[in-house]
Amino acid sequence: MAEMTAEAQKTTKRKAKSNIRVKDYAYPILAIAVGIGFWELFVRVAGIKTYILPAPSLVILELIDQASNIFNHSLVTGWEIILGFLLSVIVGIPLGMAIYYSRFLERIFYPVLVASQTIPKIAIAPLLVIWFGFGLMPKVIVSFLIAFFPIVINTVVGLKQTQPEMIYLVRSMGASRIQTFLKISLPTALPNIFGGLKVAITLAVVGAVVGEFIAADKGLGYLLVVANGYLDTPLMFAGIIALSALGIIFFFIVEVLERVFVPWRIADQEEMSKWTM
Repeated sequence: MAEMTAEAQKTTKRKAKSNIRVKDYAYPILAIAVGIGFWELFVRVAGIKTYILPAPSLVILELIDQASNIFNHSLVTGWEIILGFLLSVIVGIPLGMAIYYSRFLERIFYPVLVASQTIPKIAIAPLLVIWFGFGLMPKVIVSFLIAFFPIVINTVVGLKQTQPEMIYLVRSMGASRIQTFLKISLPTALPNIFGGLKVAITLAVVGAVVGEFIAADKGLGYLLVVANGYLDTPLMFAGIIALSALGIIFFFIVEVLERVFVPWRIADQEEMSKWTM
């Protein structure tokens, strides 16, 4: 009887989680569908010119007609996003750790990092083209420059949330600095770090497109520039949809990694969702 009760409880929990996930995705999909319906109706009733605002049906047809072309450009932009994001992770997390553990480095780097974010990256992009040419590197660097800041900040904030009492406790039990970091500080900081990674991956998309706007012969940013030159608004909307799809895909990849490495945070969020419904 106890085994049957436990199994029933597990089944109930699985159903509750499934219901939460269905609602999480159903509501935004429904809102998008309603918005597209109003968009289609408004364009047709108002008689708006295609080059000003195309109907969603025309955009979908353009997506189908240009599917191969858009896919090839998406691969280029996707590769730039991945490299820029990975570079921001490789630099951002260790830099955040260094700022947290060294007061000297915090005094040196923290003001410089904050000041660097006041410089528009689109103003730096032409310089990067002069220095690195028209290839892949300028787009990756612009993507990195835009994406790495939230990773650094969230790493520092996450590490600062470690309770000193916990550190004193494990150190009194003979734990080394590395063991203390791996067992206490890092698990405490991971939710914040992944929060920064989610922000960074969306910013990496922006950075790659900004780099392509300045100088490129391929990529979704280049496709948008060409479409704008020909006043091909349906193609522009198709390119924007492809960019949005890339951003969503990469965001969900980071979210899946968060579920793997920070399962307790996801469990807490699902419990909170259950009680706030």
